Amino acid sequence: MAGRTAGTVPAGLAGGASVRRRRNAELRLKVYGVTAILVAGLALFSLLGSVLYQASGAVTESYITIPVTLESDRIDPDGTGDPNVILRGSFGTLTKNALKSLFPDVTARSARRELYDIISVGAPFELAELVASDPGLVGQTIDFRFLASDVADLYLKGSFGEMTEIETRGLVSVFTHDGNAVISSSVNDFAGLVTEVKNLLLEDAKRLRVQAARQNNAVRVFERRMASAVGNEELAEAERKKNAAVAKRDGLVRDAEELEARANAVLGAEQLDRDNRSVFLRAGDGWLKITEIDATHAEGKIIVAPSIDLENSPDWSLYITDLPEAARKVSDTQIVAIEELKASGAVESVFNWRFFSSGDSREPELAGIWGAVVGSFWTMLVTFLLAFPVGVAAAIYLEEFAPRNHFTDLIEVNINNLAAVPSIIFGLLGLSVFLGVFGVPRSAPLAGGIVLALMTLPTIIIAGRAAIKAVPPSIRDAALGVGASKMQATFHHVLPLAMPGILTGTIIGMAQALGETAPLIMVGMVAFIVDVPGGITDSASVLPVQVFRWSDFPERAFEAKTGATIVVLMIFLMAMNILAIILRRRFERRW
Repeated sequence: MAGRTAGTVPAGLAGGASVRRRRNAELRLKVYGVTAILVAGLALFSLLGSVLYQASGAVTESYITIPVTLESDRIDPDGTGDPNVILRGSFGTLTKNALKSLFPDVTARSARRELYDIISVGAPFELAELVASDPGLVGQTIDFRFLASDVADLYLKGSFGEMTEIETRGLVSVFTHDGNAVISSSVNDFAGLVTEVKNLLLEDAKRLRVQAARQNNAVRVFERRMASAVGNEELAEAERKKNAAVAKRDGLVRDAEELEARANAVLGAEQLDRDNRSVFLRAGDGWLKITEIDATHAEGKIIVAPSIDLENSPDWSLYITDLPEAARKVSDTQIVAIEELKASGAVESVFNWRFFSSGDSREPELAGIWGAVVGSFWTMLVTFLLAFPVGVAAAIYLEEFAPRNHFTDLIEVNINNLAAVPSIIFGLLGLSVFLGVFGVPRSAPLAGGIVLALMTLPTIIIAGRAAIKAVPPSIRDAALGVGASKMQATFHHVLPLAMPGILTGTIIGMAQALGETAPLIMVGMVAFIVDVPGGITDSASVLPVQVFRWSDFPERAFEAKTGATIVVLMIFLMAMNILAIILRRRFERRW
């Protein structure tokens, strides 16, 4: 104690503080690591969740069963029974006639077109194939399962909202005349509906004012650009954009004010147009679309006429849609037709096997991935047959036979550099050399496979060299010691022991090639191909390119198809990576 210098810290205390600092640093490091894992897991979960949710819409498809009369004069007027003659019959007209017979009150030309659109354009061809396979059906009336169109299928899956029933308490009276109807209720059931419609108008007005506020922000941005403009041309451009934003803002404000005025009006009828929520009345066995409404009565348009005039009837219901007709692809006529068919038990939803067994199509409900799957198989086969033997041979030569000099060092550097070259560069090489010089067929798996083989080669060579290098030198020495040649030692002893590692690298490289899009687009594999390829020289597409194409289509139903294709592609990639892990663990040796 007497020898301790003033101001010094005891050794035990100093050591304790140092230990606490180290432990705190270790604790912080663990917290950082756990946080990073949680963030990565959350990001992965969000990605997979969004893809699976998007793909769920493609799991099922909808069918509509309706009776169809197979008129002989439209199918086989001469009674030949020849399948080739039957296939040329007017099955599209028969399908339209079947729908017209179910909904005879839909007479307007535009409404008729909307009615026909609930059936897929490919469904009549399936009917033709059925009749061609059994000519005895000609002249009969059969119940046929027609594939629903993408619009009808999306509506049945709730993609365009749902109809909500409004409570009714009184008795309804419906008087029809020339396709129109006047409706009244014994206890003014329409008063609550008017309130609901006015509230929805206020919501729409609020949404318009939010959009107007955004346009006002744009006006201020362009005013600042005008103040800082250099030159008359830049000033004129900023002023033009400002004036356009002002006009759009003022238009949105006017529309919002009109909606608010309509919503706040106490008296007068409310017109229900395409910009309002659609309101339907089901009375007895009929359907009406409400076009005008006030607190005491309503007027409407007949879609399905009631079989009898209704007066003080309790058999009626009111429905309102989530979205106005202008904001959804499915029309009011189509909604009524689908709901009527659904109520009669004619609509069913089944597992979408068509998605896995059909080729590509412009119609979402007919499109499938089988053509892309087969195209991916042929492309991967060409890639493997080219890249694997060349890559393994290069790895063996560089690791076992090549002399160590500047030339081999240059080769190794270039191989490592090729592994980092963007994939689209290989696509440009394939476009200019293989297609332009050697005349390889465009859009064919042969062209895509050659390009992907070049891209995969560095991965296979690097993995092969690492696997060969991992074989102990004693194996080579023992083989050479018993009289084997260098070639025999390499191919009889070293290569079999290195093959699990080589195969692992090859599978990983093939999995990377399976997910590539850019190089295949450059060699034309982005073309619209309907037929399933039968070989490596036929035109084809592949799974990642199919995802790229469908994601660019405007039809909403292709969103679910895109998500489902991504899931299928991920399953293939996971299977290939799992196979690589199994091979490595099954055949790996520890020296």
